[in-house]
Amino acid sequence: DLERQVRISQEYTITLPLIDRVDLKHKTIRQAEELIRKLYDADYLVNPQINVTVLEYAPRSVNVGGAVNTAGSISFPKEEGLTLLQAISRAGGFSRLANKKKVILTRMSAEGKPISYEIDADALEKGITSEPWPLQPDDVITVREKLL
Repeated sequence: DLERQVRISQEYTITLPLIDRVDLKHKTIRQAEELIRKLYDADYLVNPQINVTVLEYAPRSVNVGGAVNTAGSISFPKEEGLTLLQAISRAGGFSRLANKKKVILTRMSAEGKPISYEIDADALEKGITSEPWPLQPDDVITVREKLL
């Protein structure tokens, strides 16, 4: 019985007895089970039975700041998405000084450069715009204040 609880590293690898490092990048749970089974079957065990269970997903969060009632980091699980309005709601909603028409969403591009979008959250709330703006981990939402 070689039962183990291991964490996947930032390089998407795990270390197991006898077979050492196993690269799980771009693998589903079933593919990971099959890969580990083949590695053990090759030199160490006869007909190994491998079961992989996810105990906890890596934490994912976005930051919400500016004219909201409770600025800060908002966590959400991988299996649940999070939209722009949901994140603002979890941050206590818009403050009374919020300019709902000028909400800035900043995220990193694949090249590692920040990209900013100006979003009319007022139109989103009223159903005028249908794009829900699903969020990605580490997005930053800034709600600007109204000019008086």
